Amino acid sequence: MDIRCRKLNCKFNDHFTCKAKSIAITRNAVCKSYLYGSEKKEEDTTKNLFEKTPKFSPMRDSKAVEIKCNAKCLLNHDGKCVANGITINDYKLKPCCVSFLDE
Repeated sequence: MDIRCRKLNCKFNDHFTCKAKSIAITRNAVCKSYLYGSEKKEEDTTKNLFEKTPKFSPMRDSKAVEIKCNAKCLLNHDGKCVANGITINDYKLKPCCVSFLDE
Protein backbone atom coordinates (compact mmCIF):
# COMPACT_ATOMS: atom_id res chain seq x y z
CA MET A 1 0.00 0.00 0.00
CA ASP A 2 1.44 3.31 -1.03
CA ILE A 3 0.26 6.00 1.38
CA ARG A 4 1.41 9.40 0.16
CA CYS A 5 0.68 12.68 1.88
CA ARG A 6 1.39 16.23 0.78
CA LYS A 7 0.21 17.75 4.08
CA LEU A 8 3.80 18.50 5.09
CA ASN A 9 3.00 20.07 8.46
CA CYS A 10 1.24 16.93 9.74
CA LYS A 11 2.91 15.17 12.66
CA PHE A 12 2.67 11.80 10.86
CA ASN A 13 4.21 12.96 7.56
CA ASP A 14 7.73 11.64 6.93
CA HIS A 15 8.94 12.86 3.53
CA PHE A 16 5.54 12.39 1.86
CA THR A 17 4.80 9.02 3.54
CA CYS A 18 2.16 8.80 6.28
CA LYS A 19 3.49 7.09 9.43
CA ALA A 20 0.18 7.06 11.37
CA LYS A 21 -0.91 3.69 12.80
CA SER A 22 -4.41 4.28 11.48
CA ILE A 23 -6.04 6.72 9.09
CA ALA A 24 -9.66 7.85 9.18
CA ILE A 25 -11.34 9.44 6.16
CA THR A 26 -14.60 11.36 6.70
CA ARG A 27 -17.74 11.36 4.54
CA ASN A 28 -16.43 14.33 2.56
CA ALA A 29 -13.04 12.62 1.91
CA VAL A 30 -11.08 14.64 4.49
CA CYS A 31 -8.29 12.95 6.47
CA LYS A 32 -9.59 13.04 10.06
CA SER A 33 -6.24 11.69 11.34
CA TYR A 34 -4.41 14.86 10.30
CA LEU A 35 -2.50 16.20 13.30
CA TYR A 36 -0.80 19.54 12.97
CA GLY A 37 2.64 18.95 14.37
CA SER A 38 5.27 21.38 13.22
CA GLU A 39 5.74 25.11 13.02
CA LYS A 40 8.01 24.89 10.01
CA LYS A 41 6.42 24.41 6.64
CA GLU A 42 8.57 22.31 4.35
CA GLU A 43 8.54 23.22 0.70
CA ASP A 44 6.30 20.97 -1.39
CA THR A 45 8.92 19.79 -3.87
CA THR A 46 6.44 17.52 -5.71
CA LYS A 47 5.13 20.63 -7.47
CA ASN A 48 8.48 20.82 -9.31
CA LEU A 49 8.94 17.07 -9.67
CA PHE A 50 10.61 17.23 -13.07
CA GLU A 51 13.13 19.87 -12.03
CA LYS A 52 14.49 18.19 -8.89
CA THR A 53 13.60 14.78 -7.45
CA PRO A 54 12.18 15.12 -3.93
CA LYS A 55 13.17 12.79 -1.09
CA PHE A 56 10.51 10.15 -0.41
CA SER A 57 10.40 7.76 2.54
CA PRO A 58 9.85 4.05 1.72
CA MET A 59 6.31 2.75 1.20
CA ARG A 60 4.46 1.10 4.07
CA ASP A 61 2.90 -2.36 4.08
CA SER A 62 -0.91 -2.24 4.03
CA LYS A 63 -0.98 -4.60 7.01
CA ALA A 64 0.76 -1.93 9.09
CA VAL A 65 -1.93 0.71 8.54
CA GLU A 66 -5.66 0.55 9.19
CA ILE A 67 -7.57 2.86 6.86
CA LYS A 68 -11.13 3.57 7.96
CA CYS A 69 -13.33 5.30 5.42
CA ASN A 70 -16.79 6.85 5.74
CA ALA A 71 -16.88 8.44 2.27
CA LYS A 72 -19.28 7.27 -0.44
CA CYS A 73 -16.36 6.00 -2.50
CA LEU A 74 -15.99 3.03 -4.86
CA LEU A 75 -12.94 1.96 -2.83
CA ASN A 76 -14.85 1.89 0.47
CA HIS A 77 -15.81 -1.66 1.41
CA ASP A 78 -17.76 -1.84 4.68
CA GLY A 79 -15.86 1.09 6.17
CA LYS A 80 -12.39 -0.01 5.05
CA CYS A 81 -10.40 1.36 2.14
CA VAL A 82 -9.54 -1.34 -0.42
CA ALA A 83 -7.38 0.86 -2.67
CA ASN A 84 -3.86 -0.21 -3.61
CA GLY A 85 -2.72 3.17 -2.33
CA ILE A 86 -4.03 6.53 -1.28
CA THR A 87 -2.79 10.09 -1.61
CA ILE A 88 -3.70 12.90 0.77
CA ASN A 89 -3.37 16.31 -0.84
CA ASP A 90 -2.54 19.65 0.75
CA TYR A 91 -5.80 21.27 -0.36
CA LYS A 92 -6.38 24.61 1.36
CA LEU A 93 -6.61 23.95 5.11
CA LYS A 94 -8.11 20.46 4.96
CA PRO A 95 -6.11 17.38 3.90
CA CYS A 96 -8.27 15.63 1.28
CA CYS A 97 -8.05 12.08 -0.05
CA VAL A 98 -7.46 12.48 -3.78
CA SER A 99 -7.81 8.72 -4.35
CA PHE A 100 -11.54 9.21 -3.70
CA LEU A 101 -13.77 7.84 -6.49
CA ASP A 102 -17.42 8.87 -6.27
CA GLU A 103 -19.92 5.99 -6.40
